[in-house]
Amino acid sequence: MRRLVARVAGTFVVASLAVVGLATPALAHNQLIGSNPENEATVEQSPSTVELTFDQPVQKGEGLNSVAVTGPDGSTWATGPAEVSSNVVTATVDELGPTGEYTIGYRILSADGHPVSGEVKFTLGTAGNGTPAPAEDETDDQASDSAESGGDDGGLPVWVWILGAVVVLGAGMTVALRMGGKPSR
Repeated sequence: MRRLVARVAGTFVVASLAVVGLATPALAHNQLIGSNPENEATVEQSPSTVELTFDQPVQKGEGLNSVAVTGPDGSTWATGPAEVSSNVVTATVDELGPTGEYTIGYRILSADGHPVSGEVKFTLGTAGNGTPAPAEDETDDQASDSAESGGDDGGLPVWVWILGAVVVLGAGMTVALRMGGKPSR
């Protein structure tokens, strides 16, 4: 009986170390780590560009990444195409108009190939002379819509990985118990 307990304990330790030691880092989606203007900041003048900094490089390519600026009344303010330089996404912005809270909506292609969307809010303290973009501008509408979706991109939930680890450990225990030698008489 002691042998069986020792084998089960040994198998459990080896299986646990294998699960923890051989686990590769999860392919995490890009995370926004900074912006200019900063989130919740108040700026006195209309920014000429918006800059979003991520924790990993962003994939480059025409049409893969978009940035839009939405004004306090829901109007869209024109931005230039999103430019990617490693982990920084930049877009030019036409002069903004009324004072109030503006939202920078973004949708980028993460380093692991999944789209990531979100938003950054800032307040314009001094009114500018700009005019909003026409409502037909689909690129800006798509970035705003994706930002409003909350950034959930359908990645695997953590419980799937935990369930997989439990199944692997259970299978290892079963094999160890069945391979255990028959008690000697």
